[in-house]
Amino acid sequence: MALKLMYITNSQQVARIAEAAGVDRIFVDMEYIGKGLRQGGMDTVQSHHTFDDVQSISSVLSSAELLVRINPIHEATAEYGSSREEIDRAIQNGADILMLPYFKTVDEVREFVDLVGGRAKTMPLIETPQAAALIEDIVKIDGIDELFIGLNDLSLGYGKKFMFEILADGTVDRLADVIKSKGIPFGFGGLAALDGGLLPGYMVLKEHYRLGSDSVILSRSFCNSNKCVNIEEISDTFFKGIEEIRQYEKTLLGVTDFEENRECVCQAIKRIVEG
Repeated sequence: MALKLMYITNSQQVARIAEAAGVDRIFVDMEYIGKGLRQGGMDTVQSHHTFDDVQSISSVLSSAELLVRINPIHEATAEYGSSREEIDRAIQNGADILMLPYFKTVDEVREFVDLVGGRAKTMPLIETPQAAALIEDIVKIDGIDELFIGLNDLSLGYGKKFMFEILADGTVDRLADVIKSKGIPFGFGGLAALDGGLLPGYMVLKEHYRLGSDSVILSRSFCNSNKCVNIEEISDTFFKGIEEIRQYEKTLLGVTDFEENRECVCQAIKRIVEG
């Protein structure tokens, strides 16, 4: 089964192109509470999309699902109100899937699931060491549709230098094993073009198949639509890049031994960290 590909954008034009090229989920990212503090000074995406963006993207999608990352469970804020109000409005504006970021307790996940109340799919984001330590309790919660492992913040939480270190040290393997034991679909990390990224996309793609992952976010290394010269360049990048990914996936179907790639991934990560 092919991975569900996700792409972050609040541009209707880019969303249409991504959907037409085969992106399965358009990702609107409203998270901002606490994100600037923990990722300050880093080369990371901090989108701070809005409710209007949710509605805008929802209005142009015909086949792709709309994934919305809300803020962590919080009390009322001037911008979004309480978590209940934020969740209600995101769903009203067209969200098909809601992602809960940066939680640290089982109670936060339970509250999130209760507030969604079956009106959209739920996807808690495992991106704190506290959440990772509680994974066996989290997967027992009724109402979780999917889980996602956020490599960037989770690696920061463990004091790592490079986000893919926790892919090499067994952290992602441990989480994946527990999640799969409950039959919950999961994904992790970001994916560059097959030959792009510090850790080449084809290596990362093989790790998804080794671990039994279901989804991945297409990263800025795949397409940084904000820096493309024109819309034709964006379109060419999406159609060519996704076709290459899908063709490469076909070569992985039925493969059961990914150990050689696993060794190459660990060696490459070690070189990047030491370099």
